[in-house]
Amino acid sequence: MIKNLLITGGAGFIGSHFIKYILSVYPDYFVVNFDKLTYAGNLDNLREVENNPNYKFIQGDICDAKAVENTIEENSIDAIVNYAAETHVDRSIMYADDFLRTDILGVQVLLEATRKFNLKKMVQISTDEVYGAVESGYFTEESPFAPNSPYAASKAGGDLLCRAFFNTYQTPVVATHSCNVYGTHQYPEKVIPLFITNLLEGKKVPLYGDGLNVREWIHASDHCRAIDAILHKAAPGSVYNIGSGTEKQNIELTKEILALCGREEDMIEPVADRRGHDRRYAIDHSKIIRELGWKPEKIFTDGLRETVAWYKDNEWWWKKLKDGDYNEYYKKQYKERI
Repeated sequence: MIKNLLITGGAGFIGSHFIKYILSVYPDYFVVNFDKLTYAGNLDNLREVENNPNYKFIQGDICDAKAVENTIEENSIDAIVNYAAETHVDRSIMYADDFLRTDILGVQVLLEATRKFNLKKMVQISTDEVYGAVESGYFTEESPFAPNSPYAASKAGGDLLCRAFFNTYQTPVVATHSCNVYGTHQYPEKVIPLFITNLLEGKKVPLYGDGLNVREWIHASDHCRAIDAILHKAAPGSVYNIGSGTEKQNIELTKEILALCGREEDMIEPVADRRGHDRRYAIDHSKIIRELGWKPEKIFTDGLRETVAWYKDNEWWWKKLKDGDYNEYYKKQYKERI
């Protein structure tokens, strides 16, 4: 039985959502949040649970095998859910080495620890970007990997390690490939919080290329329920796509955000396209519905409206982030155009 969870990267966007979800749905579980607290790790995301006796925070790097093993041993951990990752494509184009270290070597450390301590399960949180782009149709769990950015390649490397450890050692790992996740507490370098907060500050929104790139979107709450189902029901060695079926062109998404923020289309600032920008991601998520009984519930228009409202009401959370590392990064990204 799984009761003591190690959530790596739990101070980040979806990791923090999952911690709060687990403590709410399973009040007898004990959760250890193991996070390096890089730029996107934010303990403000967990204010609601920081005093919960069943929650514990440990600052650490998943590449540090000794720290990981000590944490598992000292807290009688049963299972790992790995949210720890470098995830932003633009940053990976500029600083690929950080991504390779965390997304590949860090996963190897966690797999070794899972095997060494005979943990019941490890869940690897990954992305649909490992499959590359598709003009029509949908990727399934059997589709070959064809990553087109250093970020996607690093995640593919970690996912392949999961496959190798299961086949070589029977390590009880399950890999997931999700479409784009959105919701509250997302670091404002990602497109939805970036555009919302820019508009709230009276700034234009930088739209890549012609804006016709297509992405699929799932709300953080639905993603949490999917990982819950995978953690408790999925067979070791399995792989699951997590999707919603909600596809949006970037220009369509931008116009929806503009409308919710009460802004006109003159607030769009076209910028040169990203290098290696995949045109369309799309995954078939019927397997998780069929085998685990999960399905997405949040309607995108409702989720986006709630997300915009949260950023409007929580300037204290995002303003300090945009006044720091963010500004220097985007100054370089959008003005120098790598």
